[in-house]
Amino acid sequence: MVDARRAWSVDEAWDVIDRIANLIRDSLDEGRRVAVFAENAGEAVLAHVGAMRAGASVVAVNSHLAAPEVAYQLEVGDVGLVISGPATSVRGSEAAQMVEDCRTVSWDSWDDWLASAPGGPPADDRPIPPNLLFTSGTTGRPKATELPPNVFPRRDSWTEFVEAAAANRFSGLGRHLVVAPLHHTGPLNAVRTLTAGTPIGILDRFDPTRTLEAIGRWQIASTTLVPTHMSRLLALPEATRTAADVSTLRLVFQTGASCPIPVKRAMIDWWGPVFLEAYGATEVGVTCRITSDEWLDHPGSVGRSVPPYEALVLDDDGDPVPAGTEGRLCFRDTTGRGVVYHGDPERTAAAHVSPGVFTLGEIGRVDEDGWVYVTDRFADMVVTGGVNVYPAEMEQVLAAHPQVADVAGVGIPDEDLGEVLVALVVPADASDPPNGSDLQSWCEERLSRFKCPREIRLVDDLGRNALGKLDKRALRSTHA
Repeated sequence: MVDARRAWSVDEAWDVIDRIANLIRDSLDEGRRVAVFAENAGEAVLAHVGAMRAGASVVAVNSHLAAPEVAYQLEVGDVGLVISGPATSVRGSEAAQMVEDCRTVSWDSWDDWLASAPGGPPADDRPIPPNLLFTSGTTGRPKATELPPNVFPRRDSWTEFVEAAAANRFSGLGRHLVVAPLHHTGPLNAVRTLTAGTPIGILDRFDPTRTLEAIGRWQIASTTLVPTHMSRLLALPEATRTAADVSTLRLVFQTGASCPIPVKRAMIDWWGPVFLEAYGATEVGVTCRITSDEWLDHPGSVGRSVPPYEALVLDDDGDPVPAGTEGRLCFRDTTGRGVVYHGDPERTAAAHVSPGVFTLGEIGRVDEDGWVYVTDRFADMVVTGGVNVYPAEMEQVLAAHPQVADVAGVGIPDEDLGEVLVALVVPADASDPPNGSDLQSWCEERLSRFKCPREIRLVDDLGRNALGKLDKRALRSTHA
């Protein structure tokens, strides 16, 4: 494994992994979780794998969250140990102090901690449970969900877990490059393949120039990208793109959002037919999949549904529509599981149209041959740079400002990020409207930056109906 600062041999990596696993087993009750709250780095990968090696479920926490936001996830996830990095150690310690019986360790000072651990692998006598991740919530608080069986099935032993990792799409190809944050499912999926011998290269953040350099320098065979990454790569000077060596690439897993047709076509022309696009969500994994060659035959499609899911399109009354007709894009889980939110049966029920049938909040169509197309979104979620953001928390914060009478957050199209979150604000006093920069500061003092609006627009009215509900599709259309 290699990052921008150092490299680890196989023996060095496994020595750290085994020591972390032994320390967790010695100090943490079985069943309690380990949180990795850290910036992208090799140590974060070792922490993830070490916790899994101990038989602990891992909570991957967004490294940009404030301490109270982290504390909420620690409490819901029953976390007993937080492993952080230099950039998150202070917030991690503050968060751990807000919950009961939770310790912290940071890798910038963990040498003595690791030295106190017995060497060698722990006994292979515990099951390996799936990760617990948090998704943004329409009602403000993030929702916790265990990775579903099609993404991370519970294994009875470490041996079984490694065998499953060896069958992963990234295994056996060569070095995998991680450029997205390690609290997303795509990078975490690749990290698990380290256990089966797949070498990993990791960047602290995505940068188009550094990504191209890493692909050539580290002879990268696979990576995971979102459409915003692809747009930024295409925006590089032609000379830079022409000089880049991407000949070692064999698989690029594209996820995060449906990709604009010109962007996808240009990337295939540049890198070749190495793209595998997946459509889905953290709660359910991949629901549709399409190869580069299939996409060239069906441009704009996100693929056909994959087991255990079946795609269907319903009208507003919940009835199926004819093939090729737009409607609410839904999926039936043939196992009956569907969406499951940890410890939250009410939210679990609300996520379903009917038992086992759920929606990801988007409008689409399915043609006669089963190819799925996403055309719009009816839910509030905004996908900005491949990151899902719900406006609810931002709306609640801005609504508390004394100069704000009403507020709505909507996603507005953006060439670079796909969408950006825009706050539409109705002033409490039209003759004395709030200053946009003051509202921005108000929001940033109370929320993580990625949850705050990119722009604040003052409007006269939001068009609420008699029940006080908003038509956000209409607002998006009006203010795009």
